[in-house]
Amino acid sequence: MPSRRTFLSAAALGAATLAATPLIANAQTAPGDVLPTRGRQAAQPQPLPTNPAGGRKYRPTPRVGLGGAPLGNNWAVVTEDDAQATLEAAWDGGMRLFDTSPWYGLGRSERRFGHVLGQKPREDYVISSKVGRLLTATKETPRVSWKDPPPFAYRYDYSAAGTRRSVEDSLQRLGIDSLDIVLVHDLSPDNGDMGDRWLEYFEQARTGAFPELTKMREEGLIKAWGMGVNTPDPAMRAIEVADPDIFLLACQYSLLDHERALDHTFPNLATRGISVIVGSPLLAGFLAGRDRYLYGSQPVPPDAQRKRAKAEEIVRAHGVDLRTVALQFANAPEVVSAIVPGARNAEQVAANIASMSVAIPAAVWSDLRAAEIITANAPVPDAA
Repeated sequence: MPSRRTFLSAAALGAATLAATPLIANAQTAPGDVLPTRGRQAAQPQPLPTNPAGGRKYRPTPRVGLGGAPLGNNWAVVTEDDAQATLEAAWDGGMRLFDTSPWYGLGRSERRFGHVLGQKPREDYVISSKVGRLLTATKETPRVSWKDPPPFAYRYDYSAAGTRRSVEDSLQRLGIDSLDIVLVHDLSPDNGDMGDRWLEYFEQARTGAFPELTKMREEGLIKAWGMGVNTPDPAMRAIEVADPDIFLLACQYSLLDHERALDHTFPNLATRGISVIVGSPLLAGFLAGRDRYLYGSQPVPPDAQRKRAKAEEIVRAHGVDLRTVALQFANAPEVVSAIVPGARNAEQVAANIASMSVAIPAAVWSDLRAAEIITANAPVPDAA
C-alpha cells in the first residue's frame, strides 16, 4: 500500500521555534522521528552552500548532499514509497550531491537512487559510489546488518579488473552512464570482515584499484577518486602511494570528535589539495537524538553521552538545536568540500536542509569552546 506519511517542506520544518522542543536526552527515538529545527531563519528559503570553481583537484560544486546508507535499510526497513519520497525531497530542497554504494543494502540503495536520479538531467547532479565488493546472485543471502537484504552474496575485490567491473555494475543498478566520484570502500582496520588482513587488501588496491581508477580518471570515465573509510590510517597510506582527489571520511569529523582530524588528517590532505566529504556528520544519528554511536558497532561511550548533554544544554540556551549546530560545524573547515548526512524519510531530509540556513549566534561557538566540546582551533561558520 502507498505510504500515508505526511511530508513537510524544509521551510515548514525550519519554522519550528523555541517552544516545546524536548531535551535531547528525552528526544524522539522511534524510527524516522525528527528533532525540530530551532533558530532564526531567513524569511525566504536560502540555497544550499556551494564550492567555488577551480582548485588543484576536483571538488564537487554542492557542499551538502544525501548519504545513501539509510536507503539500504541499515537501521530499519524503508518502504519503496518512503525511499522515493526521501530522494525527491532532497532534490526539491536543492541537494545535488548523492553518495551511495553497492554495499548499502547489497545493491538496494543504488537501485533506489537510480530510480529517481535516472529521471533527472545527468549534468545537474554529482553522484559518488564505491568499489571493493562485488555482488553475485545467491539463494542463501549472507548474514549482514542490512534489514531485509536482497538475495546477493558479496566478496572483496580490489583488483583492477574487479574495480572496473564494480563501476560497470553500479552504472547498471543506477541506470546512468557515468559516475563523478568513485571511492575505494571500507579498506580499513575497523572493518570486521578484514581485521588485520586489511593490509593485504590494501596492497591489492595499491597495485589494482588505485592505478585503475587513475586510468579511468584520465580516460574521462570518472572525474575523481579516493577512499571511503571510517579511520584515517588507510587515507594516510593512500596519499603516499597514489594520486587520489577526494576522500569520504565517515565519523572522523564531528562536533564531539574532531581533534585528530584537525591536527593530523586534514593538514596532510590539504597540502596535497585533497578535499574531504564528511560522512555521518551526525555520528549515525547520535547528534540528532539517537541512542547509538557511530554505526552502532559499539556501546555509546559515557564521555560521549556527557558531552552531548552539555552541548545540548548550550545550544538550547541560545535558541538553536544540536543537529543544526553539528551539521554547520562539520561543513566549516576549508578542506571539507561537502557533508552527506543520511536520511531515511523526507522529513529527515527537509530538517537537514533547514538546518543549513539557520543563523547560529556567535555565542554558541564561544560557549562550546569554553565547555571544551570543540577545540580552540576548530573552524566554525561565520557568526550570525
